[in-house]
Amino acid sequence: MRNQNVVVSYSKSGMSMEVPGSYTSTARISGWVDNMRASSPTHIKSHTLPLDHSPSNVQHPSALDMFEQITNSSKGKQIFMFMDYDGTLSPIVDDPDQAFMSDAMRATVRKLATYFPTAIVSGRCRDKVYSFVRLAELYYAGSHGMDIKGPSKGGEAILFQPATQYLPIIDEVYKALLVVTKDTPGATVENNKFCLSVHFRRVHENKWAELAKQVGSVLEAYPEFRLTQGRKVFEIRPTIKWDKGRALEFLLESLGYANCADVYPIYIGDDRTDEDAFKVLREMGQGSGILVSKIPKDTNASYLLQEPSEVMAFLRRLVDWKRLSLRKQFMLKARVEGIKIPLPI
Repeated sequence: MRNQNVVVSYSKSGMSMEVPGSYTSTARISGWVDNMRASSPTHIKSHTLPLDHSPSNVQHPSALDMFEQITNSSKGKQIFMFMDYDGTLSPIVDDPDQAFMSDAMRATVRKLATYFPTAIVSGRCRDKVYSFVRLAELYYAGSHGMDIKGPSKGGEAILFQPATQYLPIIDEVYKALLVVTKDTPGATVENNKFCLSVHFRRVHENKWAELAKQVGSVLEAYPEFRLTQGRKVFEIRPTIKWDKGRALEFLLESLGYANCADVYPIYIGDDRTDEDAFKVLREMGQGSGILVSKIPKDTNASYLLQEPSEVMAFLRRLVDWKRLSLRKQFMLKARVEGIKIPLPI
């Protein structure tokens, strides 16, 4: 045992809050189980938990209803698209390995990337997300942004992995989690390379406390890691100061948009870990955060979309808007110069 007096990263809102104590204390397990219930469809009313940045019960408008406002705010700026994967581009499913995106969604994202730099930011392993999306022209940030790679341009590609020193110990924790959860029906441990996920979507509710204690018993020995909760999942990550918000900032900086007023980032995500990116956009005072949720929640995002089908509808409208804008620009240029030029496709 490395450390009995651990510091636990925990809060009911899913945001990080450092609380001293044991991972296996009765209070800690009870808090986790409460969170597990809050993310369950059968307890959906308890899922509207306030974050510390805004008043409770705030009603956020639909991004589809406010589409014109969003595009007006982005005029004259470069839109940069950031999107989570599970629950945003693909539906949430019982088996994480079956979270496939539809062909229609893939075609939509491909068109989107022809007009705007586009990144997928996920808690999943980067290679796993790529195997689902299969679009080489995108930027991929796996493991909650700790594994970033961009498309090759001129023989060079962005590659950033700030947690490589943790790889050996992550594998050690992964193996320990496999051992303690093997007798819990429905529990799945996923190695996302730079972080770990323990999925409990298929675990019966009467086993949640037991599973929480199993996970906590492993983390007692590893103070280098923190635990947060997402949608039906425990997320175990190194304690470095890196998250989806930092990944968003890194990609903007890498493409020359750091501290730039001429960029308009749009981040779409459905999980608690996406709040880090929404918060960055609020602090920047530019761009739009869009939460994917069927119910109103307190969030750092500015707008809501209900499900992946609405995400696809929003992305299609964005593509159509950009295409029309480019055509108008070409027509105006032709009129001013008195020449005939082909319209963009």
